Amino acid sequence: MKYRAIIFDFDGVIADSEVRANRTLAESLTAIGLPTTYEDCLRDYCGHNWQETERRIVARFGRPLPSDFREQHRARARERFAEGFAPVPGAPAFLDALGAQPRAIASSSSPDYIAMSLGRFGLAHHFGAHVYSADGWDRGKPFPDIYLAAAKGLGVDPADCLAIEDSPIGARAALAAGMTVVGFCGAGHIVDRAAHGEMLRGAGVHHVAITFDEVAAFA
Repeated sequence: MKYRAIIFDFDGVIADSEVRANRTLAESLTAIGLPTTYEDCLRDYCGHNWQETERRIVARFGRPLPSDFREQHRARARERFAEGFAPVPGAPAFLDALGAQPRAIASSSSPDYIAMSLGRFGLAHHFGAHVYSADGWDRGKPFPDIYLAAAKGLGVDPADCLAIEDSPIGARAALAAGMTVVGFCGAGHIVDRAAHGEMLRGAGVHHVAITFDEVAAFA
């Protein structure tokens, strides 16, 4: 391996979750009279933590969300995810092949959701305590804070880390942290992989990969 550590985004890199997550957010917003499409959510909110997502929703519609919105949305999301979702194809085998190489998750999602998902997938042992969430942080992605926290937690210089990201927002965060970044285009929400790869290249990623076999060639 070329890098001392690998840091993974979660949704769209390990969990093939973005279709369900963004459809559910669109449903939750539409249900309270804020008409929103799946495409709107994928374009405007994907990659951000909840705090930034809420700021963007409020700015778009010009009114605050109900105080119980997030809990109501989480309940709807739990129902949707209970219907079954899976890891991104190739992610479990890639993690198995890392051996003892240090690795971490740097995600905008909530710690409870990440833990639930890793448990469902049987992947929690790959990360142990090295799951870092920007949920609740004022500065989530595209700021580098969550990636810097992950590198610090692993005790590895950010320059010696490879980050794997599927969104331009997340890619910019990892790049700002000084990491080498693979733009990943292998999850189910990416319909036009060539176009998404170009968008990630536009954000500055060093490599683009469609499969984890391709990621392995860069790692």
